[in-house]
Amino acid sequence: MKNNRTFTMIKPDAIQNGYAGLILAEIEKAGFKIVAMKMRQLSTEAAKEFYQIHKERPFFNDLINYMTSGPIVAAILEKENAVLDFRALIGNTNPEEAEEGTIRKMYAKSIDANAIHGSDSDENAAIEAAFHFDNDEII
Repeated sequence: MKNNRTFTMIKPDAIQNGYAGLILAEIEKAGFKIVAMKMRQLSTEAAKEFYQIHKERPFFNDLINYMTSGPIVAAILEKENAVLDFRALIGNTNPEEAEEGTIRKMYAKSIDANAIHGSDSDENAAIEAAFHFDNDEII
């Protein structure tokens, strides 16, 4: 059975460019219900823990610097087939390759400053949501 929840994070570039409200509107317009949401500033330690899967990659330090450069908005979303539908909504990591109408096509500046994160599996959605939210914060 598919999980009907996914995790997203509006990244610092989108917050700094004033796109958070527009992105949230696109998410709701696509039929997702926001069941938890908060704005927070990631510490270097938290960013390293969240992105530990990339620690051996050459871009890791740049990723950590980027993700700690400003606040993020973390959210748990609910909808049938949430993970796959949300991945389709946000589009390709590279906004130049993203389909028209996707969040990254509309709001991302580059493959590095790509505006939004979306979990890539039901398992990762649960792990990432638990990283940012306590059970009592989720509706």
